[in-house]
Amino acid sequence: MNLNTPIFSNFTHDGLKLAFFDEGDPNGVPVLLIHGFASTANVNWVHPGWLKTLGDAGYRVIAIDNRGHGASDKPHDAEAYRPWIMAEDAVALLDHLGIPEANIMGYSMGARISAFLALAHPDRVRSLVFGGLGIGMTDGVGDWDPIADALLAPSLETVTHARGHMFRAFAEQTRSDRTALAACIRGSRDLISREDMARIEAPTLIGVGTKDDIAGSPQELADLMPHGEALDIPNRDHMLAVGDRVFKKAVLEFYERVAGR
Repeated sequence: MNLNTPIFSNFTHDGLKLAFFDEGDPNGVPVLLIHGFASTANVNWVHPGWLKTLGDAGYRVIAIDNRGHGASDKPHDAEAYRPWIMAEDAVALLDHLGIPEANIMGYSMGARISAFLALAHPDRVRSLVFGGLGIGMTDGVGDWDPIADALLAPSLETVTHARGHMFRAFAEQTRSDRTALAACIRGSRDLISREDMARIEAPTLIGVGTKDDIAGSPQELADLMPHGEALDIPNRDHMLAVGDRVFKKAVLEFYERVAGR
């Protein structure tokens, strides 16, 4: 665990103030990190050691607090959270920093946002890493309405739905705006067709924990893509896979092979 919080800055896009950090080697190949639902740039990328791992390897490490999360503005309208809209936030950050092309890495919801980004702006994507989301990208990851209900429940103690209880507890731990998160989970679940996944030409690594009951098969998703590779993250569930050493090592090797330095 690396708990040293970097300095965050802000930029404005779509009428919202959005927070980000820009760390590592300023002359290194840029990596843009997009966190998952109910998380933050700190929780997803700093605390599990990704900032240190990538920074020590010589990369420029950039991470956004998605709208509705962290230090960014938090609209309460579900339509504000369509994944292609959040993908435009990420592209606007690259524009703000004057970065024409980056390695894009997203976890869970962040992986979905990354895929929409790659479809809309293939010229901005050097490579992709999808963590915590496999064939669920195209086939869905189950009924998430109970998660929205759990976020808006009077208290954690009243939540009986197992996955809802997990995300409500996580949201309380991160001191999140639960109304914004409920809107986000209702608005951000758009699927990508198998035909569209096959159009993504960027080299793509798809890492999913072997105990993840949310993501779906990484192999099935990789098989749809022209340059997809699957990675099984041993004995990790959806919450714990993100900081796994096997995942980090595989990403660094993937970058060395396909993304350049």
